[in-house]
Parts: sequence; structure tokens; C-alpha cells
Amino acid sequence: QRVRVQRTKAGKGGKLVTAITGLEAPEAELKALLKQLKAAAGTGGTVKDGVIELQGDQVAPALAALEKAGYRPKQAGG
Repeated sequence: QRVRVQRTKAGKGGKLVTAITGLEAPEAELKALLKQLKAAAGTGGTVKDGVIELQGDQVAPALAALEKAGYRPKQAGG
């Protein structure tokens, strides 16, 4: 799996979000992973169309939490 973590503002009214894409997992598994990521980053988040979104610039904590969960994430974009 090519798990990508990137910061984006697209379609968010100018607010920064961290998007995690490339996770091929059932919705229940994504929600469980979202719970771990929210705890690691100390922020809110959601799952939309197979993409996990965390509020704010949470790239570093997201990368660390994904590695701990057994994924091999890469940072995409700036």
C-alpha cells in the first residue's frame, strides 16, 4: 500500500487539514485507525471516502502513528 500523508487546504474554507490517502481497508478499520491518529495528534478528524482527515498540520504525529501501526507512510507535497 502506498500510504501518503499531506497537508492541504483544498475545499476547506482556507483551513489546514492533514489528509492520509492510500489506505485500502474496510471502513471499520479506518475508523479504528482514525481513533489512534486523533489520540496521537491530540486533534479532531474524520473519514471521508476512504481518506482520513485530521484537523490542522499533523503530518509528523500522523507519520509516527502510522509507522507504529505497521504502515509505511510517506509525506507527500511540501
